Amino acid sequence: MRQHHFTLPGAVLLSLIAAGCSPQGESPGEVSGNVARAALVGADQTQYGEVIVAQGDDGLIVNIKAQGMSPGPHGVHIHQTGKCEGPDFKSAGGHWNPQSKQHGFDNPQGAHAGDFFNLDIGADGTGALEAKIPGASLSDGDNALLDADGAAFVVHEGADDLKTDPSGDSGGRLACGVFVGGR
Repeated sequence: MRQHHFTLPGAVLLSLIAAGCSPQGESPGEVSGNVARAALVGADQTQYGEVIVAQGDDGLIVNIKAQGMSPGPHGVHIHQTGKCEGPDFKSAGGHWNPQSKQHGFDNPQGAHAGDFFNLDIGADGTGALEAKIPGASLSDGDNALLDADGAAFVVHEGADDLKTDPSGDSGGRLACGVFVGGR
């Protein structure tokens, strides 16, 4: 199943903020209603941005905002375990893959539910990516993102080739953020 990228209209993004994405009174990783968020942090505690996941009518809406990263494409994935222990963030486990697929949109047996196209970082060190994960939910059903041990979002040092199992040959893990939740 190929993910479709789109830009959230201002009104939809404002609705997400009003529904629980406001930074006031919430800590990174907090789940509020139908919204989860995770701060992207490097092993040295450098802040690299934030990921917001919201429940949509027919799947999850993912919004990634990055800063302070090296220019160029970076592989980004949702990982199966809500742990981000440095220095390599291997504690986040493999990609979120509830349907036991292979990695990547160009892989005939792919893609994992946690696979995305590359996050392109500009010369100024910033980048954004918006995507939808059809058929997934935040916390209900067989394709729920948040189970008893949560989930994590990982940004890799290099580009994802969108086909090599298990991680697109995208290099080391640069930043990680935890989504906290449970069923």
